[in-house]
Amino acid sequence: MHIGLTGWQREAAEGGHRELLALFQRADELGFDSLWLAEYHFRRTGLPYPSPLLLAAAVFARTERMRVGTGVTLVPLHHPLILAEQLAQLDVQSEGRLDVGIGRPNDGGFLAALGIDPATKHERFVRGYDLLLRAWTEGRAASTDGPWRFAETEVGPAPVQQPNPPIWVAGMSAETIGFAVERRLPVLLSLERPEGLQLERWRELPKTPEQTADLWRFSLNRYVFIGRTDEEAQARLDQALLPILRRRRWAPVDVDDRETVKTARANLIHHQAIVGTPDACIVEIERLAREVGTGHLRCVFNALGALDRATTLAQMELFAEEVLPACRAIGPL
Repeated sequence: MHIGLTGWQREAAEGGHRELLALFQRADELGFDSLWLAEYHFRRTGLPYPSPLLLAAAVFARTERMRVGTGVTLVPLHHPLILAEQLAQLDVQSEGRLDVGIGRPNDGGFLAALGIDPATKHERFVRGYDLLLRAWTEGRAASTDGPWRFAETEVGPAPVQQPNPPIWVAGMSAETIGFAVERRLPVLLSLERPEGLQLERWRELPKTPEQTADLWRFSLNRYVFIGRTDEEAQARLDQALLPILRRRRWAPVDVDDRETVKTARANLIHHQAIVGTPDACIVEIERLAREVGTGHLRCVFNALGALDRATTLAQMELFAEEVLPACRAIGPL
C-alpha cells in the first residue's frame, strides 16, 4: 500500500517556511511515499501557499525520493498551454516524481474574481484536461472551439514520465465521477466530506472489469492519531477534536452540546480517522484496504493544523517506525 501525506494547506501551513520544508525533508527520510498540496486563492491571511506548484518546486529541491502531488490543481482557472508547461517543468525538475490531481473549484468566487462564468467550470475542466494531454503527448496543441481558442502551438518541455505524469481526479458530482470512470482515472477520495458519496456514485455507473479494477488505485484520506498507548492516541484525538468539528461545513456540529460532540467523535473515528497504537493502526488500514478496496492512503497527521508541528512529527516518526513496514505487505484483495 502506498502511504502519502496531506493536510498542509491554508492555516495549517502557517509558520516558518524553512521549518515546513525541513518537516517535508524528514518525511522523505522516514519513507513516506508522497506529499499532496492543495490550491486555494484570494485570501490575504491564512493562506501562505496559494500555489501548490511553487511549493512543490521547493519540496522537490529538498527531497530525494518522495513524490509530490497536487491535491488538486484547479484546471478551470488556468490556461492549459501555460499549465502544461509548468507541470512538465516540475516533472523535469523532480526527475519524474510529480503526480497531478485535477479538479474544479468548489468556491465560485475563484472563478468570479477572474471573470470566468461559474456555469462553464465543467466544460473548462474537461477541455482543459484534453488539452493538457495533447500538449504532453503530442508536443503541441490547438483549440478552435470551447473556452480557449488558439492556433497550433508547440509546448515544452516534454515531461519525464511518459506519456504523461499520473493524473488523479477529485470531485463529488456524478458528472466528475463519470468523467473519471470514462477516462479510467483514479479518484482522490475526500476527507472533510467522507468518501461514501463518491464511492456510491462510482459504483452506480456501468463499468467494464478493467474500470472496476481501477478502484485499487483510488486514494483514501484519513486523519491519523497514533500513540505508544491507546490513551496517548485518544488524547491527541481529543486535543484536535473541537477544531476539526468547528471547521466542518458539510455536517456542522454544535460544539457546546456534549452529547452531540460525543456522537460526532464516534462518527469521526468510524468514518474519517485511524486512531490507536501502531498495532491498532495496522488493523484499521488492513480493514480499509479490504472493505473500501483502495491501495493508496493519504494521512493527515496534523489534524489540518489543530496539532503543532512537534506533535505532528512525533506521530509521523512513530507511524514510519511501526506501521509503514506492515503497509508494504498490503496488496489488492
